[in-house]
Amino acid sequence: MSTILDETSRTLNEFLLLPGLTTEACTPENVDLSAPVVRHTAGEPSPLRIATPMVSAIMGAVSSPKLAVALAQAGGLAFVHQNQPIASQADDVRAVKRHKAGFRTSEATVKPTATLGEVAQLLEEVDQDVAVVTDNGTADGVFVGLIGPGDFHVRRHGQGEPVTARMRELAELRTAPSSIGLSEANELIWEHRLEVLPIVDGDRLVSLVLKRDYQEHKAFHHASVDPKKRFRVGAGINSRDYEERVPALVEAGADVLCLDSSDGYSVYQKKALDYVRQTYGDEVFVGAGNVVDGRAFRYLAEAGADFVKVGIGGGSICITRDQKGIGRGQASALIDVVEARDAYAKETGIYVPICCDGGLLNDYHMAIAFALGTDFVMLGRYFARFDEAPSRKRRIEGQYFKEYWGEGSRRAQNAARYGQGDAIAFEEGVDGLVPYAGSLHENVGLTRAKVTSTLISCGSTTLREFHDTARLVQVSERSFEQNTAEVRLRERSVDSGE
Repeated sequence: MSTILDETSRTLNEFLLLPGLTTEACTPENVDLSAPVVRHTAGEPSPLRIATPMVSAIMGAVSSPKLAVALAQAGGLAFVHQNQPIASQADDVRAVKRHKAGFRTSEATVKPTATLGEVAQLLEEVDQDVAVVTDNGTADGVFVGLIGPGDFHVRRHGQGEPVTARMRELAELRTAPSSIGLSEANELIWEHRLEVLPIVDGDRLVSLVLKRDYQEHKAFHHASVDPKKRFRVGAGINSRDYEERVPALVEAGADVLCLDSSDGYSVYQKKALDYVRQTYGDEVFVGAGNVVDGRAFRYLAEAGADFVKVGIGGGSICITRDQKGIGRGQASALIDVVEARDAYAKETGIYVPICCDGGLLNDYHMAIAFALGTDFVMLGRYFARFDEAPSRKRRIEGQYFKEYWGEGSRRAQNAARYGQGDAIAFEEGVDGLVPYAGSLHENVGLTRAKVTSTLISCGSTTLREFHDTARLVQVSERSFEQNTAEVRLRERSVDSGE
């Protein structure tokens, strides 16, 4: 006989936080948003923590190497998607690991014979401030100069002119040897008023140090880096080809893996976890999911998952609930799984972090999720809006959008993720557009500021304290009506001083 739970499935949108006592200690400088990513002994630090508790969804429309670098700079972590050939995914991981904190490898390299028009188009495609000029147009070629938008204007100088007509030649540039440290490099940048400092080894360019990276580092303080100061990056895997995919990703340098499935409560995920543990012991971190209740959490935790993702059908691009009638309100799912996580930690002495994946339509929903006990959040639509996401930007009726599609859509054709054989029989995700929002750096900074302010209003300075002391109340339909009363906003005049 079927079991019917005595509950109403609740979303994050159905809760509000009650203010707590804001003390003198509750200042933005004292708030610590860092979170554990992988399992650890309860009461001790996790071997992998992130300063910004936000990770990118394992989606082709979201997690490119470019976004992974930007998110690691901001203190978060990206998961390169697995809906691609193994070699291609491993190359994406390597592309991120080539970046040391503060030291960038160039995404734009051209020959001296390239035209200014070609350079302009390349810089726009990769959204980079400067292109490297080498004798053969490859990253391994002899370094001969730099060229950026400040060096030319295609209408003034002509699209057909060669790069050599406007580039800054190596002899003009101030460079530094590969032995230099980041602090010394930044000193040179500020002392000599540079926007970019080439780091060279003989006649080869090793990396670039950018002034803007220094400014972003000051804003976020703690980038996500490994012991070698390389940016951290995660990678998705599936329960079908893990015996080939996992070794390739480990060799490429992935810091953490995650099984990517809409429903992770399966023996197939256990088999994949068993393989990782038998092959690598505890040296390779791998998360699992997704789940919506405590029994599924315990199953994956006991199978060796380093973290567990929570959420089925709650994502903006997901239609699993509509197609299969499976899922649970994200708030209800978190409450159940958090209780199971804490019970597991009390019984075993091992804390297995949980990740809220889905149901996060607004920034304040993240705060609600943290109050309910999630350790970090995974976001798709949020990151798909940014310059760093790999999808195309389109202008429609005067407004810019970014393309965004679910891994269960026909566009993704990710049959492995949904267990539908070799082809998708029906869709569990849709293909659409999201409003363009600009740079990741600015938006993540704004979100951090909002969550920080919420913690302060609730009298907390850490996410753990926030979870332990937060008081929440369910929101009635009448409350929704009051909060959403229509107000016609007037246009702000340019000289109004507002």
